[in-house]
Amino acid sequence: MKLVAVIQARTGSSRLPSKILMQVLGKSLLELMLERVRAARELDEVVVATTSLPIDDPIRDLSRRLDVACVSGHPLDLLDRHLQAAQAAEADAAVKIPSDCPLIDPRVIDQVVGAYRRDAERYDFVSNLHPGTWPDGNDVEVVSRRVLEEAHREAQRGYEREHTTPFVWDRPERYRLGNVTWDTGLNLAESHRLTLDYPEDFQLIARVFEALQRPGQPPFSVGDIISYLDAHPEVAALNAAHRGTGWIDRHRHELRTMRSHQRGTVDRLGALGNLETAAIAAETPIHTEGLHR
Repeated sequence: MKLVAVIQARTGSSRLPSKILMQVLGKSLLELMLERVRAARELDEVVVATTSLPIDDPIRDLSRRLDVACVSGHPLDLLDRHLQAAQAAEADAAVKIPSDCPLIDPRVIDQVVGAYRRDAERYDFVSNLHPGTWPDGNDVEVVSRRVLEEAHREAQRGYEREHTTPFVWDRPERYRLGNVTWDTGLNLAESHRLTLDYPEDFQLIARVFEALQRPGQPPFSVGDIISYLDAHPEVAALNAAHRGTGWIDRHRHELRTMRSHQRGTVDRLGALGNLETAAIAAETPIHTEGLHR
């Protein structure tokens, strides 16, 4: 089975243009992130998926310099770009990792991808986001190529194309969904923001890299980041105003599994390690029952 990470990357961010090319320690954030992603042991390949616009030539140049495969496509149809990447790499499943997660822990990638790899016959989609427990900025979603192809053929709404996977995880009656929770028992998804959208996010991310990056050493972990932020609350506070925000807030009324007033029955199928699986009745929230240590 070939599992390929797809790093969606573009410079045309409206809130923080060229954010992934911003420099820390003499490298762009995209390069620093690619180093971290490539340290994950469960990935068979990494592909960058950028746009076909000339403004994104620097991303193609960087990918070439780092010997990372790169595909180019529509600026807003991320579903198409992910499928292009999966097809080009002859992947059995695509691992969606956004480029606005430069601090992503390769160990988290391994936990989510490894859970899918061990039990791929039972799942169409596995992530660590439904619900999220790791600090925001450790997003990993694994979707089989077959399901990705179905979504590409059938997805109609703009947010389904732009954000790649909602067509899948918002249809729990159709697809077999799995979620991996943090085995510490902690839930820092709303309280800690390690993603990149605003200048304040960049300030925090830069401070973390400057404090923890050690040449020649394994990538620092999410635990190292939390320890650093706990010891330096002034750094943790830099982007506090943006905690708990994201694209999903604009579409919550359209997403069936996000309508908190709806309830239904849940049929537990079992658990493997810290992977909780559930076949969830239509129009009920995606959730897991309990956390495994």
